[in-house]
Amino acid sequence: MSLFGKLFKKSSSKAPPEAGEEMERSKYMPDIDTPADERFTKNFIYNGGKFLYGLNVDEVHSNFDNILLENDWYEKEVLCLDENLMDVFKGYNLQFGKKRTSSFFLTTCESLVADNGSLLVCSKQLKEMKLKDFPRDMVVYATTSQIVNSIGEGLRIIKNGNKGSIPTNITTIKHFEALKDDKNFMTYGSSAKNLYLLLLEDL
Repeated sequence: MSLFGKLFKKSSSKAPPEAGEEMERSKYMPDIDTPADERFTKNFIYNGGKFLYGLNVDEVHSNFDNILLENDWYEKEVLCLDENLMDVFKGYNLQFGKKRTSSFFLTTCESLVADNGSLLVCSKQLKEMKLKDFPRDMVVYATTSQIVNSIGEGLRIIKNGNKGSIPTNITTIKHFEALKDDKNFMTYGSSAKNLYLLLLEDL
């Protein structure tokens, strides 16, 4: 069964938590024994992220097209630092560039962290720029095989996949609405983003 099939097979009768409620293992959070893909999706949406799932590349492109239509981003300038990603999403009359004043930031990520619904990124995506310097609107392209249980697991994947040249500027994108306070060093220097996740099923 697909990820969406599993997630939305049953509807919950629980009301969403009130704004400002403590997120520390709230009764609204998924159980720690829940499969990683379900935990990530629920935590990501709980954080305020916009989740668009595709069984294949055609569905991913359809979802991307809907994002552009919703935000009137056709023929607008897009901040994109990944040439491979430019090739994946060519054909939408987008003007790919490196201006921080672009309409939105199109990128990939290193891992999708199930424990807190965050996205792990590094200098491969950000170069040496800080998250606060990027446009508030972001579109992230990722696959289900990138889902990991914890930040530690994601960091190990980065280390093992880049022996001898470990990327710098490692951080997480976690908050998709204004946050009161966060002392987690992994989110230092970050700011809330309006984030769309284009997730491709590849498992």
